[in-house]
Amino acid sequence: MSELYRDASRPVEERVEHLLSLMTPQEKSTQLGSLWVYEVLEKSTFSRSKAEARMKDGIGQITRIGGASSLDPVDGAEVANEIQRYLVNETRLGIPALVHEESCSGYMAKGATLFPQTIGVASTWNPDLTEKMGEVIRTQMKSVGAHQALAPLLDVTRDARWGRVEETFGEDPYLVTQMGLSYVRGLQTADVRDGVIATGKHFVGYGVSEGGMNWAPPHIPERELRDVFLQPFEAVVRKGKLGSIMPGYHELDGVPCHASTSLLTDVLRKEWGFDGIVVSDYFAVDMLHSYHHLADDKGQAARMALQTGVDVELPSIDCYGAALVELMERGLIDMELVDAAVRRVLTAKFRMGLFEHPYVDESQVALVFDNQEQRALARTIAQQSIVLLKNEGNMLPLQKDVGTIAVIGPNAHSVRHLLGDYAYPCHIETLQDMTNTFNTAVPEKIELDLNFVAMRTVLEAIRDKVSPETRVVFAQGTQTLTGSQAGIDEAVAVAKAADVTILVVGDKAGLIDGCSSGESLDRASLDLPGLQEELVRAVHATGTPVVAVLANGRPLSINWLNDYVPAILEAWLPGEEGAAAIADVLFGDYNPGGRLPMSVPRSVGQVPVYYNHKPSGGRSHWKGDYVEMSAKPLYPFGYGLSYTEFAYSNLVVSDAPAPVDGRVTIQVDVTNTGAVAGEEVVQLYVHDPYASVTRPVKELKGFRRVALAAGETRTVTFVLPISSLGFHNVDLNYVVEPGVFEVMVGSSSEDIRLTSSFEVTGEPTLIKDREYTTEAF
Repeated sequence: MSELYRDASRPVEERVEHLLSLMTPQEKSTQLGSLWVYEVLEKSTFSRSKAEARMKDGIGQITRIGGASSLDPVDGAEVANEIQRYLVNETRLGIPALVHEESCSGYMAKGATLFPQTIGVASTWNPDLTEKMGEVIRTQMKSVGAHQALAPLLDVTRDARWGRVEETFGEDPYLVTQMGLSYVRGLQTADVRDGVIATGKHFVGYGVSEGGMNWAPPHIPERELRDVFLQPFEAVVRKGKLGSIMPGYHELDGVPCHASTSLLTDVLRKEWGFDGIVVSDYFAVDMLHSYHHLADDKGQAARMALQTGVDVELPSIDCYGAALVELMERGLIDMELVDAAVRRVLTAKFRMGLFEHPYVDESQVALVFDNQEQRALARTIAQQSIVLLKNEGNMLPLQKDVGTIAVIGPNAHSVRHLLGDYAYPCHIETLQDMTNTFNTAVPEKIELDLNFVAMRTVLEAIRDKVSPETRVVFAQGTQTLTGSQAGIDEAVAVAKAADVTILVVGDKAGLIDGCSSGESLDRASLDLPGLQEELVRAVHATGTPVVAVLANGRPLSINWLNDYVPAILEAWLPGEEGAAAIADVLFGDYNPGGRLPMSVPRSVGQVPVYYNHKPSGGRSHWKGDYVEMSAKPLYPFGYGLSYTEFAYSNLVVSDAPAPVDGRVTIQVDVTNTGAVAGEEVVQLYVHDPYASVTRPVKELKGFRRVALAAGETRTVTFVLPISSLGFHNVDLNYVVEPGVFEVMVGSSSEDIRLTSSFEVTGEPTLIKDREYTTEAF
């Protein structure tokens, strides 16, 4: 009987209940916590004595074996096996640990693939590529013994000032939903035993905070919360079978998300049927006491979080440790609250087959890191993420035999500046600063080096691309946030001697001082940071033709740049193959087809600016524009140019009128009318002109990225489920109402090429099981 929970032939529920019945209060509390990997290491080697001190009663999770150390993948797998061996063989119940890691732009570990940052992935408008990226992350994580990825971010983001914009899929709930679903499919697979647990975060509304400031409260009405910000989470829970949720640091209307029973119990578990684990954001349980001042002490914070439904405290045992055990021993907490959380943690471990397969094969690890297929995928995603914002006079693509090219800017000859804040080389820097920020000291004996996969800079990629006769010269000009007139003068001298100048400007992403984008690096200005604007103006004054390449983490207000630069590429933070992708586009080996996942404001004073506003929004009534400028964004959501042109024709809407439980088929012909092959992102928008509550002026309801040869025509078909046209009515019930719906098909939210309409018949209908995806082919 004592071994029943080890019997894999038994139902998971039976194994969980048996194991739970054997556990002491101390053993239960340890399953609800985690430990940083360095807490059980001695000079990057597993320490049995530290393990005895920190996890003799077991542990729920291990925090970042790869992401919080300088271990290479093979050594990381060895440490993972040693930790599991200790837990299985040396603790009373032998419960293995879940190992969690970050995976925003790839598995965040030394030697792992450095994909483009998420905002760039969103710019591909290609869910298939997103799924393939998730598959690589899953393969690499599983090989080293990791089980849970703290991604994807499902935050709908409308404020470009916020430092974490770069980690998101942008401003639109439909685009965020589709990319999120694809990412989770790639990570978890159909059977989570073959995958890793995906974690949707930050639940919910994190990306629209006061002043764009991190952890600050957003102000979101209940209907908007449900129709916009909850939608991606709901879809990925209901349809994607998401394994984990992480609440946000912030509060909603006075209630921190980690203490919101309404969110974590009523909506997530009761309404949506979520049966996975809720993990805290790092240090957020204690923040109910120390930051939000809601709980009197750590014990009350623990009780509050458990009552709400937070199952696991990350990144290390704190409130769910001694403070929780004391509550249990004194009878000051309902044991069923604790048991419910432990039950969900154990269920996750049994579902993953962790008891049967706690170890990994160290000999196979090297095969799935930094191979040609992974690099090829990283390059493809980087290529497809690049958005051509401006190409006056068809300045691009450049000829490869240009006489002299000046490459200038802080991001021109730095691989570090091509990476997002949660890439390993950027994020590992923060561990050295954690004593000051979170009072969590990293032992000095842990060596945190910044060695990572091989990368080239944009300068090097350009030199590799051009003819042997072309002279390529370089000047940094300025750093991201600091610089001098002397550096600008040097850049001017270099530009004067060139036939064309390529300016590579933008951000340095990270979490430490000296960075301009990333977590907690919020901005009051959306101009180029530091002296970069001065650099651009000075180079322009030389009279040399200039191409600007933006390597940045958020939309920048670059209205002024249009007066100085005839060609602009938005490359975001394009990852390990980003430099090669940029060179491919600059010289015509790849025709850019990326589209903006966020509107680009003319000025920071426009923020928030987004396309799917209500009829009374988007302009100042009655004049329309601001006194100083247009109320329209500089570049709208969905925008992007190409080296060719596309024509739309023959819009046909069929299967209408449709009942509320039906579908409508929408077809359009798209023709490449130019002389070169290219890719177009065909976008379907719908408008409900009259409803019982106000509705957005347009909503993205489908898209398809298509590749067309010169002169080729292709019919793109959308199968639109009527249930996706609903909204939350005056009673906050999700309904579809009958009526006439307007159809808009085009190349961006503003560049609508063709319009039509269809009718939905019947009565207003409460929808219990709606569809979230429009099939497109």
